[in-house]
Amino acid sequence: MAIERTFSMIKPDATKRNLTGAITKILEDAGLRVVASKRVWMSKREAEGFYAVHKDRAFFGELVETMTSGPTIVQVLEGENAILKNREVMGATNPANADEGTIRKTHALSIGENSVHGSDAPETAAQEIKYWFSDTEIVG
Repeated sequence: MAIERTFSMIKPDATKRNLTGAITKILEDAGLRVVASKRVWMSKREAEGFYAVHKDRAFFGELVETMTSGPTIVQVLEGENAILKNREVMGATNPANADEGTIRKTHALSIGENSVHGSDAPETAAQEIKYWFSDTEIVG
């Protein structure tokens, strides 16, 4: 098994409900280690840049609006098979389809306010980590 890093985000719907600690605990209890973390309030430009891959999709405007509506916690997680582990712990994008005990089943309000985001592949993880963190901010 490989030790790897992945990007994780606690979205505004969750930070507004003061769930940062509860969600981080779930991640840590799953064997993931937070090696970088900061609270940011995304500008429209930052949200559009981060989600640029979705710019031509119908939900892009709503996504940008949601992500700029309040503070977000951006994190780098480290652990064995961290990308897959984080995806499993988050649960399905639609909380109605998420497994019991996952973050989204437990905390998400809807498919649009699903509390967390996580990288889906090594290349995406590298890109998303670089978007929010310099190398000196990642301390593990």
